Amino acid sequence: MQYRKSFTFMKIRFIVIGKTEEEYLRTGIGEYLNRLKRYVPLEYIELPAVKNASSLPVNEQQAREREMLEKQIQPGETVVLLDENGRQMKSSELAAWLNQRMVSGIKSLVFLVGGPYGFHPGLKQRQYDALALSKMTFSHQMVRLLFAEQLYRAFTILRNESYHHE
Repeated sequence: MQYRKSFTFMKIRFIVIGKTEEEYLRTGIGEYLNRLKRYVPLEYIELPAVKNASSLPVNEQQAREREMLEKQIQPGETVVLLDENGRQMKSSELAAWLNQRMVSGIKSLVFLVGGPYGFHPGLKQRQYDALALSKMTFSHQMVRLLFAEQLYRAFTILRNESYHHE
């Protein structure tokens, strides 16, 4: 498969709810984000967790997270929810999916990771793409590392680099 060689015309924004708690996750995320910067302009944004979340009903916590996320989305950006009910892909399929978006002229691709209870139904009802990393459930903190690695893997596939073996 032939892929476009220049990726600098599209920016990726990766927006998550809450601070990454574990040092090993922060280290891993940082490693893959630094690697990704060789391929694409990248912005990683950790929004603050909802205050007093443990005292709120789940739907109220999700509603507050939705407000924070929607404030981050700029007009014209293409948004993708990382959601357990999203479409599943092999790594090579993710690479092809990214390539298709790049060559279609998308200027900014935004990936969202919700809080511990996932996304508010109102956010899911928008016409956003949704991707799942697996049929298994991962913590919203672990998803950050797993997806950062998969994004890196996708770009190495697009560049025919030796990182990915299939």
